[in-house]
Amino acid sequence: MRITLVGPGRAGMSLALAAQASGHSIVAVVGRTATSAAAAAEQLTGGAEQLTAAVALVPGEPLPPADLMVVATRDGVIELVAAALAAQAGDTAAAVHLSGLVPVSALEPLAAAGLATGAFHPLQTLPEPGIGSRRIAGAWIAITADEPLRTTLHDLAESIGARPFDLGDDAKPVYHAAAAAAANFPLAALTMASDLFEEAGVPFGAARPLVDAAVDNAFTLGPRAALTGPVVRGDVATVKAQLRAVAEVAPEWLPAYARMVAILAELAGRSEEFAAVLSAEPGDLDPPR
Repeated sequence: MRITLVGPGRAGMSLALAAQASGHSIVAVVGRTATSAAAAAEQLTGGAEQLTAAVALVPGEPLPPADLMVVATRDGVIELVAAALAAQAGDTAAAVHLSGLVPVSALEPLAAAGLATGAFHPLQTLPEPGIGSRRIAGAWIAITADEPLRTTLHDLAESIGARPFDLGDDAKPVYHAAAAAAANFPLAALTMASDLFEEAGVPFGAARPLVDAAVDNAFTLGPRAALTGPVVRGDVATVKAQLRAVAEVAPEWLPAYARMVAILAELAGRSEEFAAVLSAEPGDLDPPR
C-alpha cells in the first residue's frame, strides 16, 4: 500500500516503520512543521528511495496519491486535522485514525471529500518508534470500518504481523477503559511492590518470575481463577501482618494496599471475613501484647 502518515509521533512512526518493513511505502509525512516532517521522513527511509514527499501540514499543499492516510494525531485534534487536509486529499482512497476512543465520524471532513474512513487502533504500548514498530507484530488491532475498507485494514494488520478484530464505535469507550486498566493499573501495583521490596532490601527484579507467572496464569486460566495468596485463602492473620508492616515502613502506601486487599477480597467472595481488619485504624493493627 501507499501510505501517507499524518502526525509523525510515537504511534504514527511505530506503525509507519512496521508497515515499511513489511513492504508498504510511506509516500508522505505530514507534520506540524516542514522540519518535523522532514526529520520523520529521514528516519523512515535514510534516503529518498521510498519516500516521494515530505510535506508539512499546510492547507492547500497537495498530497501525493495514496491508498491510505493514517491520521496519528492526538485525539482532540483529529477532526481539525481531517478538516485541514480534506481539500488536499482527493487522490487518497481512504483514511483512518489510530484512536481507540474517538469515533470514525471525526474523519467526516475526509469522508465528505470522498475518502472511505475508519479506525485502526493497535492495542499495544508504543513508547518510541523503534520499540513500537517491533511490538506491533503479534499485537491485536481494533478495526472500525465498513466494507470494503474493513477487509483492506484486516489485510494491512495481518501483513505487519498483527491480529485484527472488529470493534464498533459504540463499544469504544468501555474498550478504551479496559485497555487503560490493562496497561496502567498493574504498573500502579508494581510501583507499590517496588517500593515495599526496597524497604525489605530486596531487588525489584527478584519479583519478575513471580509477575511473569501471574500474568501467564491470568491469560491461561482467566484472571479470577488465577488469584492466589492469603486473601484468596481467607488468611486474615497474614493479611493483618502485611498491613501492619506496610503501616510501619511505608505508611503512604497503606490506603492503596488496603484498597487492593478489599478488591481481592471481593473478587474471592471473602469481603465479610476481611471487613474488620480493613476497617481498623493503623494503631489497631499492632500485634497483641
